[in-house]
Amino acid sequence: MNALATDAVSPPRTAAVLLGTGVVGRALLALLSTGAARDIRLVGAANSKRQHAQPDGLTPVDVVQRLAAHRDGRDNAALLAALDDSGASCKVVVDATACAKEAGRHAEWLAAGYHVVTANKALAGGQLSGWRALQAASARGAVYGDAATVGAGLPVLSTLRRLRRCGDSLLTLEGVFSGSLSWLFNQYDGSRPFSELLLDARRLGFTEPDPRSDLSGEDVARKLLIIARNAGFALGSDEVEIESLVPEALRDVDTATFLDRVKALDAPLHARHEAARAKGKVLRYLARLNQRGRARVGLVEVDASHPASRLSGTDNQFALTTTRYHATPLVIQGPGAGPEITAQALLGDVLSL
Repeated sequence: MNALATDAVSPPRTAAVLLGTGVVGRALLALLSTGAARDIRLVGAANSKRQHAQPDGLTPVDVVQRLAAHRDGRDNAALLAALDDSGASCKVVVDATACAKEAGRHAEWLAAGYHVVTANKALAGGQLSGWRALQAASARGAVYGDAATVGAGLPVLSTLRRLRRCGDSLLTLEGVFSGSLSWLFNQYDGSRPFSELLLDARRLGFTEPDPRSDLSGEDVARKLLIIARNAGFALGSDEVEIESLVPEALRDVDTATFLDRVKALDAPLHARHEAARAKGKVLRYLARLNQRGRARVGLVEVDASHPASRLSGTDNQFALTTTRYHATPLVIQGPGAGPEITAQALLGDVLSL
């Protein structure tokens, strides 16, 4: 029995339930089996169809198998009851899904006194009303752990909040916020069709199963909104200009059809690449926010001196120009994709409670 095994003698310091057992959720379960998580008791877990709750504790390594064998339908009330019945002083809902329906409950859980730790951007990076609901609910005392929503846990939001507490203000923001799009345009030099690189990225797990989730720019826009809102910009989701790389004819087809017709991406992107190369530049998918609150995500030609031109792998890059970091922006850079580093960000937020 590991450190998270049942402890019937004394209540745990922290009890948690996990929503989502996909690649990030499974990576978190692995971390919950280590000594770093010895003060956390996992009392419930759920996927999209099934759940298992046990107030005296689950063994993380057995969760996926138990869910497969269980017949309990989805009922968040039972998971929250397991948190309450655990006797823990710190009760945490960990949302490792990308489900907008689950994200829509974050403010409700916070208002009820449960801490929420999440990689799910759908509420904080969605409608402005959802963001405001989160702020109002968090003001009651429960904590919203969102490090995993931006940069797969790179210290972007924590740095921005620290600067603001010191009286600094964000003026402009620019960067590469998508690990998958970073990898694609770091690799793309015109020698291979873009569609081939995209299918490689999908096989390597750098993109979502439907790569349009990455190519549409919507995910980058959500991250930009989260950063901007944390910096004090009251931006609505309709105020971000988004350039989608998905041809209009392929936006509403099913995933299989899109993958069958993915070569439709090649000609337009090859033309953009050649136009940039003729000027001595390269293509990068950038997010930008200026002092007036104008926000855009899309493909940009950058020259060799631009920081984004020197990225590698799945690196993300966030360049923050503030009232004090004015002459030279503060740059935060590092791997921006991967289940292990995202799971570590989730665990870090739980431990910080």
